[in-house]
Parts: sequence; C-alpha cells; structure tokens
Amino acid sequence: MLVSAAAQAGFASPPFDTVTIAYEEAPRERVWDGRIEAVNQGTVSAQTSGRVAELPFDVNDFVDAGVVIMRFTDTEQRAALNRAEAALAEARARLANAETEFERGEKMIANNTIAQSRFDQLKAERDSARARLNAAVAGVETAKEQLEYTVVRAPYAGIVSSRHVELGELVGPGQPLISGLSLQSLRVNVDVPQSMFRAVHTIGKAYVHIGDERIEAESLTFFPIADTGSNTFRVRVNLPDGAATLYPGMFVKVGFVVGETRRLLVPAAAIVRRSELSAVYVVDGDRVALRQVRLGQVYDGSTEVLAGLDAGETIAANPVEARIWLKEQGK
Repeated sequence: MLVSAAAQAGFASPPFDTVTIAYEEAPRERVWDGRIEAVNQGTVSAQTSGRVAELPFDVNDFVDAGVVIMRFTDTEQRAALNRAEAALAEARARLANAETEFERGEKMIANNTIAQSRFDQLKAERDSARARLNAAVAGVETAKEQLEYTVVRAPYAGIVSSRHVELGELVGPGQPLISGLSLQSLRVNVDVPQSMFRAVHTIGKAYVHIGDERIEAESLTFFPIADTGSNTFRVRVNLPDGAATLYPGMFVKVGFVVGETRRLLVPAAAIVRRSELSAVYVVDGDRVALRQVRLGQVYDGSTEVLAGLDAGETIAANPVEARIWLKEQGK
C-alpha cells in the first residue's frame, strides 16, 4: 500500500512515497523443467524431379509465407504440359467428330437407312470420345500441378533452420529440401510426476519463468497416457503468440499452480539491482538504509521476498527518489 511519508505519525519522514510490506495471497506453484518447441516446424520435400535452379534463402534467413524458397529446372514438366494440352486438343476434335457422326446416325436410324449395329457403334464411339476428353482434361491438370511443383513456396512465415540441398543438385520426389520453424507460436513440453498430475490437471494454470519474466500459459494440453519408465505425464504448455524472449530448444522453468499460499511481496519497481545484488531502501522514521534481500518468483508486477524483510516494515516505493534524498542529506 502506497502512503505519503508525511503521514507517518511521530516522525519527520523523508518526502517520498513508501510501501508497507505485508503478506499477500499468491499462487502456490510446483516448478519443473521444460523444453521450448515451435508449433509450426517441419521439412519441405520435393514433389517432382528436377535440378535446383534457384535457392534464395540460407540458414537463419527469415521467410514470409508464400515466398518462393526454391525453384527447379522445369524443361521436362513444361514438355509434359505441352503434350497434355496437345492430347486435349486432339480429344476435343475427336469428340466433335464423334458427336457429328452420332447425330447423323440418329436421323438415319429414324429412317431405317442404317442397321442398329452401326448406330450402336456410333454411340459407343461418341461415349469413348467423351471419356478420352475427360482423361485429357485430367492429364492437363496433372501436368500443370507437376509444373507448379517446380516452384517451392514457404507454407508459413518463419526461419530456415536447415538446408538439405545445394544449387545445381538433382533432386527427386520425397527428397528433403529445407527445414524451418515459426517463432510466432511456441509451446513447452513438461513431464509432470504422477503424484502431482491430478492437481495440475484440476487447476489448469501454468507460468513460464525466464529470468525475471513470467509468462502465463494460454492453455494446457494433457497427454492421457503415463510414461511407464518415469511414471510421468506429458503436459504441453501453449504460450501466447509473440513470446519473443523464448526460442525453440531452450530449457525453461515452468511453474504449475497447485493451490494458494501467503507470500511476502514487494513492488518490482521498488527493487534496486546492482550486478548480483538485489536490495530495497528500508524506511524507519527519518532513517533510510539500503538493505540486501533475497528474491523469489515474480507475480503480476510484484516480487516475492524470501529473506531480508519482515512483514510490517516500510520501504521506498521509488528507489531513485530515495537515493536522491540520501545524497541531499549527505548520507
């Protein structure tokens, strides 16, 4: 609670705001190690054969979604498309001729000028020509698709993590080309002991601790099968998009909320950090002194104090103002 120093009865208190430290309710967490992984990660493979003609990106390059990341020579595919289009033109011509002959046969069979067998033959030729046209249309679509496969595009925006081919290399269908991952959506895989799985599953809240940062999980995914070797359950901690301080492969601490507890909390802004030293300015009447403290976890703008302070003590809300006042007093 922020109070004016002048409101401290019986003392000529320093002229800056102070905070009286008290125990507060905070989540009780059990912390385990987890590894960061990208939600979108994978390897793009070749879907046609050809020689690598264009390779504009390398490892660690950022790629936007839909951008061309590789191009093959397409001589064979274009030739196949030309043959398919020629076959389509031929099929259309044959169908037009077969339909003309069938229409003529319909008039003749009505006048009994041709035999029924000849009319049946004309009908079969027309139906066959229609089937060949459908096959030719499908052949053109297949040839176009094969030609499109010579241009490889990024399925999503991300970073190239590995390149499996070089410029000029001959590739075939199924051969890995480029691996990549997106930093936009990340998650953490954590193995939770069987004894704590029910509590973790019931509350369903977790936080990723990285340095002094505390990131709340967007959701949790619980694997329903325990590992028979370690007797643990895999829990996937889904992080909010854009958690830019985290990267795939990192080990992090993940705290799962398993209840509530009382903790001694101080505002994060009141803490002085000098190299490895963490301290606060303790105010006792007209006396102000810098005192080292041992800190714990961060909770929504407040930091837990493990040692160095007791409930009921008063500290400076703004350490800069406290330091300036001390200098003015020659202390």
